[in-house]
Amino acid sequence: MSTVLETEEHQALRAAVAALGKRYGRDYMTSVVRDGAHPHELWTEAAKLGYLGVNLPEEYGGGGSGMAELSIVLEELGAAGSPLLMMVVSPAICGTVIARFGTDTQKRQWLPGLADGSLTMAFGITEPDAGSNSHRITTTARRDGEEWVLNGRKVFVSGVDIADATLIVGRTEDARSGKLKPCLFIVPREAPGFQRSQIDMELQAPEKQFELVLDDVRLPAEALVGDEDAGLLQLFAGLNPERIMTAAFGIGMGRYALGRAVEYAKTRQVWKEPIGAHQAIAHPLAQAHIELELARLMMQKAARLYDDGDDIGAGEAANMAKYAAGEACVKAVDQSVHTLGGNGLTREYGLGSLITASRVARIAPVSREMILNYVSHQSLGLPKSY
Repeated sequence: MSTVLETEEHQALRAAVAALGKRYGRDYMTSVVRDGAHPHELWTEAAKLGYLGVNLPEEYGGGGSGMAELSIVLEELGAAGSPLLMMVVSPAICGTVIARFGTDTQKRQWLPGLADGSLTMAFGITEPDAGSNSHRITTTARRDGEEWVLNGRKVFVSGVDIADATLIVGRTEDARSGKLKPCLFIVPREAPGFQRSQIDMELQAPEKQFELVLDDVRLPAEALVGDEDAGLLQLFAGLNPERIMTAAFGIGMGRYALGRAVEYAKTRQVWKEPIGAHQAIAHPLAQAHIELELARLMMQKAARLYDDGDDIGAGEAANMAKYAAGEACVKAVDQSVHTLGGNGLTREYGLGSLITASRVARIAPVSREMILNYVSHQSLGLPKSY
């Protein structure tokens, strides 16, 4: 792995997180999933070492760094076979939004806990009837005196069972135009009228997926994050880190699978030489490696632009990084399973379950088709079809 583009501090962070990941590894994650548990031990240790809150402000107990550092943490944990999906949601999306737009009270209440891992926050944007079209969000928030009242449904929300609150994207009515505009609300897990039901997933992951129903959920005025009139800006401030971190998730998973396949190809002998000597095995693995490296370059670009405050530039690069990582991840996992043949589908080698898991990087949090729409409209200036 080339590290010439990274500082010595970044290289040291990679090495330290890789060492932590290896102490847990794929076997740990597999046992957590089998027991229906959560990776509390790894989460807690990563938090104590300062890795979970590395992107959050120092004044609130964070590392004072950015998405460049946080993406390194998730990528290296993933490459060791023990990724923490809630890192995408809690410190990256929710932590970023609150740090940038939250009130002083919200920052004091949430950021120290998000940084040290003692608090987690989920993020609810997707709706059953809206899918990738965030303009069709029907969860509404109306004022009632000093309170907000939320009604609506969300789907595919990760980790609501362990999250202390969920950052919900709702829509408020603009008093001047009557149009609905997006706003973000902090909804505590035990808020009356806030109901969750687990979605039965084929995906083998410790993080559970939920459908949410908000039935007249009453929230105090201070549950609204930031400025009511800047909702869209605030929302996108959280989505760029989400895409960067999803890229890190995919790159880490691809690297893990590729590492297992290379190890196998070096030692598995069917004819005179190990199978890795045959180009039909070696070349596809080399291609997978190249594509993962290219995806990382775009992820690093996106993180740099975001950390430098270039939200528009970061938006394009983050979408491209997420697309590239999703494609590279799926191909790396597919080729790795194929390299092992029948062994690639056994529990012993643990690669078969990644076939389903790798699709996540293509589908969530936004499909590759919607990214292609974004690039064709924003980067190429082509007309919209919708």
